[in-house]
Amino acid sequence: MKVKFYATFRELIGRKEIEVHDIKTVGELIDYLAKHYSPEIKRELLESPRVKEAGKAIDGMILVNGHNVLHLKGLDTELKDDDEVHIFPPAGGG
Repeated sequence: MKVKFYATFRELIGRKEIEVHDIKTVGELIDYLAKHYSPEIKRELLESPRVKEAGKAIDGMILVNGHNVLHLKGLDTELKDDDEVHIFPPAGGG
């Protein structure tokens, strides 16, 4: 599957796009990225204070084939090798 990164995540991973195979869920994908590229991506997506305070599953946005995983099965959203995943960091502003 193609995984595309945006803004600060592009800097963390060091690439704007990668291709991975045999990853079954969004949670597994995040673990893979943390292990092989940067542990910081997992911290920002899953362990930020905003996740704990707001009770959110993910801080940022992950789209699988254009659908936000928060509207699917969250970290348990199933992935296939022909999927396209887009990972955006948390947005700031006011």
